Amino acid sequence: MVWGVAGVPRCGPAANNPLIEKIGVFAMKALVYEGPRMVGVEDVPDARIERATDALVRVTTTNICGSDLHMYEGRTDMETGRVLGHENLGEVVQVGAAVDHVRVGDLVCMPFNISCGFCGNCEKGLTAFCLIANPTPAMAGAAYGFADMGPYEGGQAELLRVPYADFNCLVLPPEAEERQTDYVMLSDIFPTGWHATELAGLRAGETVAIYGAGPVGLMAALSARLKSASKVFVVDRHPDRLRLAEEVGAIPVNDADASPVDQILDRTDGIGADRGCECVGFQAHDPQGHEHPNMTLNNLVRSVRFAGSIGVVGLFVPRDPRSPDPLYKEGEVAFDYGLFWFKGQSVGNGQCNVKAYNRELMRLIRTGQARPSWIVSHELPLRKAPEGYEHFDRRDRGWTKVVLHPNAMT
Repeated sequence: MVWGVAGVPRCGPAANNPLIEKIGVFAMKALVYEGPRMVGVEDVPDARIERATDALVRVTTTNICGSDLHMYEGRTDMETGRVLGHENLGEVVQVGAAVDHVRVGDLVCMPFNISCGFCGNCEKGLTAFCLIANPTPAMAGAAYGFADMGPYEGGQAELLRVPYADFNCLVLPPEAEERQTDYVMLSDIFPTGWHATELAGLRAGETVAIYGAGPVGLMAALSARLKSASKVFVVDRHPDRLRLAEEVGAIPVNDADASPVDQILDRTDGIGADRGCECVGFQAHDPQGHEHPNMTLNNLVRSVRFAGSIGVVGLFVPRDPRSPDPLYKEGEVAFDYGLFWFKGQSVGNGQCNVKAYNRELMRLIRTGQARPSWIVSHELPLRKAPEGYEHFDRRDRGWTKVVLHPNAMT
């Protein structure tokens, strides 16, 4: 038996992990936020069991998410010294005394939402808005390594503490060991893309306009195709991303060529798409590089038909003091509400309740009906994570989705 921080025993494969011992306390490698556009791989205290309902996971695969970039760029109040990473998959190496279902040796994928499973919102399936997991007063919802979403460290590290493990660990089938880049997408972006289409009310045979061909927008396109949408328009200006959208049967719309609204109206007989999905968020930029937090919202109002509906999963925050837009410094946007109201449209908002979808989407992966790893462009060891952040943040050509392997030996 190997003993870690605070006399907590560690068992299984983690006991042989090449962690570094400093001053009598185990240390693990983790990616730490150091300030705007500064992250570094540092030695930090081991993640450990803190409550009887916890599990300890040796992280084998974790992703850099577009939401991580908001923190990386200093556009949130993320504290320096925090470990990033909320798209996590790995092997359980220890469980607390009150954990009944999850076992040491299980390969598990964790929703980015940390939820208790028993509060009023969790009982309704609203796990993104758990009333228990985030100790901050007047806040609902918690996540790993995320600004304002509780004190939990992220999984871009060798080890991850998983609270309420029986509820938050999705145990994966044995084949997932060799298909981790598919199954890790169940932590966030595949369910979030699906959630966008659910919020929009998309049904078979309908048309949908998706703004943003980042990882979430691409997953929304995949989800729309799986739901048998008749036409899926994906708006972006990066050729590599638009090619990926085309690979799943979507129609690419390059907003650098002409107005995306006009292009969508032209292809829908002037009516507009039945549904719309916002998958960009508050840092939307026009083709000239100017930031407009309201741009995609207002373009969707114009792109979607009368009495259509819109789902918004792109991140918006209550305050953004660094915003170039005076209104959005206080979290406000100039929204075309008059046209929205006149067209009788509706909108659904908010973070994805991952557990509402992850088990069913896992079955689509297992049966071969979905292969979300098609967007992955780079797999890197943890030591190269700062390089991955730099390229992904610059939207460098070919850097469409970066996957990290914290326990890789090379």
